[in-house]
Amino acid sequence: MSRSSICFTLATLTLFFLSSAVADVVVLTEDSFEKEVGQDRGALVEFYAPWCGHCKKLAPEYEKLGASFKKSKSVLIGKVDCDEHKGVCSKYGVSGYPTIQWFPKGSLEPKKYEGARTAEALVEYVNLEGGTNVKIAAVPSSVVVLNSDNFDDIVLDDKKDVLVEFYAPWCGHCKSLAPTYESVAAAFKNEEDVVIANLDADNHKDLAEKYGVSGYPTLKFFPRNNKGGEDYEGGRDLDSFVSFINEKCGTSRDGKGQLTSNAGLIAELESLVKEFVSAGDEEKKTLYAKIEEEVGKLTGSAARYGKIYVKAAKSCLNKGGDYAKNEIQRLERILAKSISPSKADEFTLKKNILSAFA
Repeated sequence: MSRSSICFTLATLTLFFLSSAVADVVVLTEDSFEKEVGQDRGALVEFYAPWCGHCKKLAPEYEKLGASFKKSKSVLIGKVDCDEHKGVCSKYGVSGYPTIQWFPKGSLEPKKYEGARTAEALVEYVNLEGGTNVKIAAVPSSVVVLNSDNFDDIVLDDKKDVLVEFYAPWCGHCKSLAPTYESVAAAFKNEEDVVIANLDADNHKDLAEKYGVSGYPTLKFFPRNNKGGEDYEGGRDLDSFVSFINEKCGTSRDGKGQLTSNAGLIAELESLVKEFVSAGDEEKKTLYAKIEEEVGKLTGSAARYGKIYVKAAKSCLNKGGDYAKNEIQRLERILAKSISPSKADEFTLKKNILSAFA
């Protein structure tokens, strides 16, 4: 299998595993739709498209809804990707995104939801239609809340890259930004050197004035090498924030917080690894020493990834040319099981790097 094929396969498997392992919303397909919907429980279904801006805005609210009904035996909260499953969406008259429909217990005759697209409104609607009395689930926030006591310790930490939203509780634009900002924080919550934070500037006017904040929301980025703060002037959609953080912080996450197929790969080692893979046994020993030497020059997260390169090269040297391919297959089997997000990150990084040796 070629390196590019392996990378694609690994990224796809990881994406599938992580999305199915953590979501409280049931992902419906052409094959599963009528096995889940119209059966012995009512179902609220979102028909969406991945590129749809309104769908992206709804996503965190819909996840709250799914979390709220996670333990309910009488209600299903589901969603269908209409780009992937056009037949289902066409069958139920979907012509715009997102479309939300309620399917009563035992029925495939839907009723279109026309209410507000907030978790609170959706929960109220499902309770009414499904005869339930579920309370909206409190979803833990990944945004770090700043105040006058912890601001300097967190924001001015020269080992952290910190994005700060200065907001006011009464600000309409701040309220609109809140779900997206929460998604940004969730996407980077496993990056120990990246902090997504906010400050109630209405209650901490001294800090707002110190950093020249005169309107809300104001977003400032405090990289580890510039604690004076830089204005964030990018888009206020999830993809723009994620691209900004990845570029500035050297991370490789997507909007769902999953590692991309480039995560862990170090450009400076690419040519050495290519030489290593094609070299004979004796030359491999010399090239292994060079890889070890180059890794010793790396700093930060690159240094951590570099150690995985060294281990991979050593294992290939000791166990033969098939080691990388066999180890990738072993990691795939592990990822097919239920493991924590941190372990999934660990194994994904290892697989990405092993793909360079395969």
